[in-house]
Amino acid sequence: MAFAKRIFLFLAVNFLVIFTLSLILNVFHIQPFLKGYGLDIQSLLIFCLIWGMGGAFISLALSRHMAKWMMRVQVVDPHTSDPELRRLIATVEDLSRGACLPITPEVGVFDSLEPNAFATGPTKRKSLVAVSSGLLRRMSQKELEGVLAHEIAHIANGDMVTMTLVQGVVNAFVMFLARLLATIFSGMGRGRDSNSSGSFFSYMMFVFIFEIVFMVLGSIVICGYSRFREFRADKGGADLAGKDKMIAALESLQRMQEMRDPDADKPAFAAFKISTKRKSGLMVLFATHPPLEQRIAKLKQS
Repeated sequence: MAFAKRIFLFLAVNFLVIFTLSLILNVFHIQPFLKGYGLDIQSLLIFCLIWGMGGAFISLALSRHMAKWMMRVQVVDPHTSDPELRRLIATVEDLSRGACLPITPEVGVFDSLEPNAFATGPTKRKSLVAVSSGLLRRMSQKELEGVLAHEIAHIANGDMVTMTLVQGVVNAFVMFLARLLATIFSGMGRGRDSNSSGSFFSYMMFVFIFEIVFMVLGSIVICGYSRFREFRADKGGADLAGKDKMIAALESLQRMQEMRDPDADKPAFAAFKISTKRKSGLMVLFATHPPLEQRIAKLKQS
């Protein structure tokens, strides 16, 4: 029900965006100006939304399977006889009940020296929580509960779907603005006697340039939202497992921050891990996670 509501709200927002832009373009007589370039704004907007959102939702639908493949996640049998893995399964089950998830997510382990974990999946009923072998070896049960509570909070908050919607909107507007400006700068469709092959080449060149620029700017927006939802997942993890366990987990990660696997930060799933390599300078704008000290301080103040 919550998933359907989120989709409905998203579609409603995008309908309002298209309607509002169309109204503004007509009120200020921009639409006739753009039509002089052979550009139909409504058609371009709809085209970009379909392609931008389509790619994002295909990625979401395949996310769980791709995570297993890319991270070489081994799904744990719920009836395993291994005591450590049974404790892991039991902890995820308890936290899932506390978060009122409809079913317990799949639980997996991936081989990595880096102490880390991530959650992914298209819906709450088809989700995956995976932890690294390094995390299982180096963390106490108390710290492990904090990490798992954080990941369960991501699932309970619907962060995978929300991130997909944000990514889809950004994709759509990158495509839209790049093609809009490319049409204007290249003069595509302006005059029948113009060199059509030359106009098309300059149009494609401008599309390429503008897409790179807007993709960089869009990444700042996406990463900013990702940092916000990390704070929210920390709060949710504290509510599920207890503030002391959530703080203990983050402090443990902070102590072990230099013990990183160089192959572990795969871009497709870095945003869903509990921590990533710290960035400095302007690169902070492209960080998917806030610094651990900030997250710890925020929890202590709450």
